[in-house]
Amino acid sequence: MDKKLIFNKVDHTLLTQTATWEEIKQICDDAITYKTASVCIPPSYVKRAKEYVGDKMAVCTVIGFPNGYNTSSVKAFETQNALDNGADEIDMVINIGDLKDKNYEAIESEIRELKKVCQDKILKVIIETCLLTDDEKIKMCEIVTNAGADFIKTSTGFSKAGATFEDVALFAKHVGKDVKIKAAGGISSFEDAEKFISLGASRLGTSRIVKLAKNEQGSGY
Repeated sequence: MDKKLIFNKVDHTLLTQTATWEEIKQICDDAITYKTASVCIPPSYVKRAKEYVGDKMAVCTVIGFPNGYNTSSVKAFETQNALDNGADEIDMVINIGDLKDKNYEAIESEIRELKKVCQDKILKVIIETCLLTDDEKIKMCEIVTNAGADFIKTSTGFSKAGATFEDVALFAKHVGKDVKIKAAGGISSFEDAEKFISLGASRLGTSRIVKLAKNEQGSGY
């Protein structure tokens, strides 16, 4: 697969707690150079980043990140604030405790609420696959589909493990036809990226792919 096609599917990501504005600017520059799908950055940098990149790059940010146990009202406020600051895409984390409690209605209601806030902006739903059973992953495919979100996403990159080929294949089998798939966390080579895409991923959350292209050490998210 042409590397340009891979870059076009990458959300070039920097979400570390120590991220500085200079580092955020650098990934914005790299994203524009390599024509990635977006930059995915902390909410506190969205306004400056959008002012910096303008229409040259989509800005994605995270909501309820990384644990997902904020209340729905807080997540809705976070989402609106991010959009007001210029975010083009939102990656939210579900309340995993609700899933373990089989409180499916609450999860679906929260996703619907955030999609209503997002309107025509892209909403991706992070379910943190490494903490879930296969049955829970399949149930989340159903919930995300019914709630009208745009993407189901594997991972935050801040838990025990990131994306796996098996999880993306499982998503592709069970998610609705209008829901896309984002694999995130631990994607460390062009070969892995290509396989995730071949299994059905439309987006890749990673910092390593661009680093590899720049001949830098590909570590982290």
